[in-house]
Amino acid sequence: MNRLQIKSSTLLSIGGSVAAVAVALLLGALVMSASGASPVEAYQALWDGAFVGRRSIAETLVYSAPLILGGLAFALSSRAGLFNIGIEGQLITGGFVAGLVGAWDLGLPGSVYVPLALASGALGGMVWGFIPGFLKAKTGAHEVITTIMLNYLAMRGITYLVLRRDDVLPVDPSFIATQKVVDAAKLPILLDRTRLHLGIIIAIVAALVLWYVLFHTRFGYNVRAVGLSKGASAYGGIKWGATVTIAMALAGGLAGLAGAGESLGLHGRHWATAPGYGFTAIAVGLVGRNHPLGVIFSGILFGALNAGGPSMQSADVSKEIVQLIQGFIILAIAALEVVNRLPAIRSRLARRSAAQKAGA
Repeated sequence: MNRLQIKSSTLLSIGGSVAAVAVALLLGALVMSASGASPVEAYQALWDGAFVGRRSIAETLVYSAPLILGGLAFALSSRAGLFNIGIEGQLITGGFVAGLVGAWDLGLPGSVYVPLALASGALGGMVWGFIPGFLKAKTGAHEVITTIMLNYLAMRGITYLVLRRDDVLPVDPSFIATQKVVDAAKLPILLDRTRLHLGIIIAIVAALVLWYVLFHTRFGYNVRAVGLSKGASAYGGIKWGATVTIAMALAGGLAGLAGAGESLGLHGRHWATAPGYGFTAIAVGLVGRNHPLGVIFSGILFGALNAGGPSMQSADVSKEIVQLIQGFIILAIAALEVVNRLPAIRSRLARRSAAQKAGA
């Protein structure tokens, strides 16, 4: 594939994502019109709540940070040919581990404590991502099944530890959360009088690093190769099992980093409830076309929807319409994928038909 073909494919992917968002917004407008609300006023309120004023912009970026990291986790696993639906479990596991480490007063300076707590959260998510990757490589267990199971295991296991093991862990059963993170372990605030913390910088840096790894290193080439064809990559000497295991572990690490950012930067503790970011991150990765740079913009888009959603109530529109729009975006992306694959499907059917006629 030459450079012109690559650029054309990239432009088509970007155009497809933009079209999917536009279709979703149009469908959302139709729903609002059917309910008697004004789509223009609603979307104006959404825009104002997400981008007008320093506080609004800060809230958009606060919501965007975990979504970008979660979207990167989905993108990395997808590049390896895996459908990682366990981002939620990896995220809350990382957040819980980071919350525990941050709650212990180790007497360390912030320059050491913050990286230590972040690394602990990433390691927790990495372990939770390694398990389905290893099972996929060794037994062929489908990652969708194993990651769904691990999601529930993480949720229930963490809830048990918070409610029952306050004798050995720094948790607070009355809040159903870990104890407060010590000041030295908290992520610094980037903008005064807002909740915007260092997490957004971490997310953008992670996206740039992943972009470099995927497209400028041998490991990244291996990941993309096994994602395109298991057989061809094996023929080329690439170890499929090791590659998918490492890719899933690293994806879990990115999701765990997202959870750590929420515990150390936003809440100051880990709450034993599922935030739902892991499931939204799947949509972020799809809209971003599983490209790290695309995920940045996609994450900001979904962050804006979350931040501006409550403002839509001023236009007599329920903030839940945002979830409907997100669903429309996913459906539009899925429909676009089907349309894109139609020529290949038709070609495959034609070859099969020709082979059957030749055999007859």
